[in-house]
Amino acid sequence: MDELKKIIRDVPDFPKKGIVFKDITTLLSDPKSFHRMIDLIAHRYIGEKIDQIVGVEARGFILGAALAYKLGTGITLVRKPGKLPYKTRKKTYQLEYGTDTLEIHQDAFKPGDRVVVADDLLATGGTVSAVVDLVQELGAEVVECAFMAELEFLEGRKRLPAGKVFSLLKF
Repeated sequence: MDELKKIIRDVPDFPKKGIVFKDITTLLSDPKSFHRMIDLIAHRYIGEKIDQIVGVEARGFILGAALAYKLGTGITLVRKPGKLPYKTRKKTYQLEYGTDTLEIHQDAFKPGDRVVVADDLLATGGTVSAVVDLVQELGAEVVECAFMAELEFLEGRKRLPAGKVFSLLKF
């Protein structure tokens, strides 16, 4: 995993002073590394009867679509308000300074569908916690939340279902 971690670029003071941003675009643009990352994550779910991958706006769409293709499933999108064309279910959640809202199509799943929630990075866990709530409210089972990378010092996994978090790379 160290070779994949080395490809991710650190950008100091972005988006604000004191933050070191993990820029995954360097890994995504390297074909060999991108394929390896997807293969390593997808391998966890082969034979697990996954019905859908849930991609979280926006970088989760990249990871989610590649995983869905690899696993032969569909992908369900979770988006910011007003971006989905059909009837939606909404979830408003707390951010460090304020709130945000996510939406999912209300008919995204059949009862009992087994899903993997996919996003690029686990930080504080607030966004993905809201996504897990939406998925469960619609009657699907969250098999696991899968991330390309995790910022362990932010302890985001504590906000997610115990034992249902996988991060390929940990910082």
